[in-house]
Amino acid sequence: MKRTVLLILSVLLVLSLFSCESQEKIKADFTVYCFNAGAADSFLIRTKNSAVLIDTAESSFGDEITDYLSSQGIDRLDYLIITHFDKDHVGGAAKVLKSISVENVLQSNYTKDTSKKYDNYVSALSYARIEAVTVREELRFSLDGAEFTVNPPEQEVYEKSASNNSSLIVSVRYGERQFLFCGDAEKERLSEFIGMNTEKYDFVKIPHHGRWNSKIPELLSSVSPAYAVITSSAAEPEDKKTVDALESFGTEIFYTKNAPVRVVCDGTHIAVEYAE
Repeated sequence: MKRTVLLILSVLLVLSLFSCESQEKIKADFTVYCFNAGAADSFLIRTKNSAVLIDTAESSFGDEITDYLSSQGIDRLDYLIITHFDKDHVGGAAKVLKSISVENVLQSNYTKDTSKKYDNYVSALSYARIEAVTVREELRFSLDGAEFTVNPPEQEVYEKSASNNSSLIVSVRYGERQFLFCGDAEKERLSEFIGMNTEKYDFVKIPHHGRWNSKIPELLSSVSPAYAVITSSAAEPEDKKTVDALESFGTEIFYTKNAPVRVVCDGTHIAVEYAE
């Protein structure tokens, strides 16, 4: 009997070690790096030969983004996507545009004409001789087998939270896995997306830094995420009701306030972990 028990335990230990090793050895054909930028958004998506940056956090974070790109040997972005023009999403864009070659820029349709950060962004576009594309209809592109869909707001102007509700929502399919980036979408914008969504997502960037709104449970029911990341900070924390909703769906939550978050995917397997 003892020998049988020991044999079973040995087999379980070997299987456990094999499982951990296989996660560590996922071939990084596709990675998402979620910057630790406080209550602000910036995400780098890398495929085999390409790189896409979604949002650029605040202006003070621009140097950190460009330093990280340099450390990774990235001297060119295929796309820079600005989900909307709040300072915690567009702030670092001027630094990025002046420091690295950017092939394409996609932006939201709602501009903040009185924002200094927006003015700096527009000036940097001119400096880089880039004409940004304002996304008003669903836009799709593919890079190394990763299929990107940029879903625009349905309205030109929203009565409430006009900037946040004008967020571009970006989804990415790589093999069997799907990733969703919700910008700062609030109730009206989330309602639009939920109404047209037919997909389930493995990884979701929770909108608006984890702040609660009544559409969060409906969003989670619609997309059924296995993993979620929240871009909050100690000074601007996520709402407990949002965390409770995620936990009720069995979603594993990662917080960029703790450390940068890295997602690795080979098209079938996916691993999410803190980068530091």
